[in-house]
Amino acid sequence: MNLEWLEVFREVAVRGSLTAAAETLGYTQPTLSRQLTALEKEMGARLFDRLPRGVRLTDAGQSLLAHAEAVLDRVELARQSLDALRTLDAGRLRIGAFESADATLVPQALADFRTTHPQVELSLVEANTSALVDRLRAGEVDLAVLSAYPQQGLDTSRLELHYLMKDALLVALPDGHRLAHRRTLRLAELAEESWVEGFPDSAATLHETASRAGFRPRIDFAVREWTAKLGFVAAGLGIALVPRLAATATRPGITLVPLRATDTPVRTVYAATSRGVTDTPAVTAFRSCLDQVAKTLRP
Repeated sequence: MNLEWLEVFREVAVRGSLTAAAETLGYTQPTLSRQLTALEKEMGARLFDRLPRGVRLTDAGQSLLAHAEAVLDRVELARQSLDALRTLDAGRLRIGAFESADATLVPQALADFRTTHPQVELSLVEANTSALVDRLRAGEVDLAVLSAYPQQGLDTSRLELHYLMKDALLVALPDGHRLAHRRTLRLAELAEESWVEGFPDSAATLHETASRAGFRPRIDFAVREWTAKLGFVAAGLGIALVPRLAATATRPGITLVPLRATDTPVRTVYAATSRGVTDTPAVTAFRSCLDQVAKTLRP
């Protein structure tokens, strides 16, 4: 059934006149009359009695009117709901991010988004990049902040990748370390140091980078999360590689020193969505917030 016919029917019923309804709806009277005739044919019943002065609903018309009003009201509510999603006055946004992105990049972007769009429901899951890719494909998150080193790469057949920034690793040294005063370091200078590392991806990056510098790192303490690593470094139990993204959240007792450019492991940070899935207005707006924050964090 054509919704336009129902709108015409309701307007004629309210006005009691084809002429008045046509003027209100912006139709010619013959056009409006044809639509009413088509609706009557569709319903298999006469809906109006044509009187010398206007029209009057028949019993069938009275019965249909209640249903027509209910249908048109629900359609209007649907339009309002879609408008609210489009204008970000409603809706939800499910975000995924790796741990160090949650130190500064993601919370700042979320705070900016919430200030502008407070009616959108926000949620966050934290996981490593491979797990976040799986969540994207499963439809469990709408957007994920991912990272990848050059040797890793990401499957662009499954993902739409939006570049955010480069994130270099820094060396975390305990305050008072013999090299803590340096402006930059060569990785080879750290060949005899004790390292704190336990996360598989980070350990692989450390081993590969150290191998290029000509040594095998000695990892004395296997600690997975970077916040825990920093606790071990601050206690003087070893040194660690720390992402620049996490630098602003570094605890007291630690000095962060950059590596020379040729020695520095650098990962690329992306905002990713699942390929083939239409971006919601909330996803588009949040990606813009990530862009703005990423610009302030780029060295």
